[in-house]
Amino acid sequence: MDWQAFWLSVRLSVLTSLILLAIGLPLAWWLSVTRIRWKFLIEAVVALPLVLPPTVLGFYILTAISPQGTLGIIWNDLFGTTLPFTFQGVLIASVLYSLPFAVQPFTAAIASVDRNIIESAWCSGVGRLQTFLRITLPLAAPGVIAGIVLSFAHTLGEFGVVMMVGGNLPGQTRTVSIAIYDNVQALNYSAASQTSLLLLAISFTILVCVYGMQRKFAVGK
Repeated sequence: MDWQAFWLSVRLSVLTSLILLAIGLPLAWWLSVTRIRWKFLIEAVVALPLVLPPTVLGFYILTAISPQGTLGIIWNDLFGTTLPFTFQGVLIASVLYSLPFAVQPFTAAIASVDRNIIESAWCSGVGRLQTFLRITLPLAAPGVIAGIVLSFAHTLGEFGVVMMVGGNLPGQTRTVSIAIYDNVQALNYSAASQTSLLLLAISFTILVCVYGMQRKFAVGK
């Protein structure tokens, strides 16, 4: 069992989930309230990682963060380092790859909040930000938690995007899924089985918790 790769994956998943919470909530709120005609284009872009092959997405991300790419140039100007084959580069790729797993549950949860409650708060003089923080967010909490948990689980098992952007550098970009692949390539099926079983148990536990929480919330209504 490659514990170094496992804990690197956990760290990557936690940071990805936190970043998606920070950028996904405002985006989800906007998608749930806006009435602009081209909203479907934004929704399609957000959902693109669901249907795009990970290698294709990884290739375009690698191109964008390369020293000649736009993001790569900006990053180099700010920090004096490159992004490809680094943990930071993998983190950026993970955020983009897991974006729909956070934003879509966030959007559905926020949209499900009774509009009359929100408008009543506005009529009472409560500002939009305070209404979101005090009313909308608590009522949408189950969906928000589900989005965080799903993005964590999705990131934990990433392979294609991580391999394309980060390669296989122990302690830096070698995640647990890549460790499983290496074990299989080396015919070390015992180690691959142990690691796969651990990921299976974690994924199953996460899904049980998410569905259990959603059922409890539905019954509570």
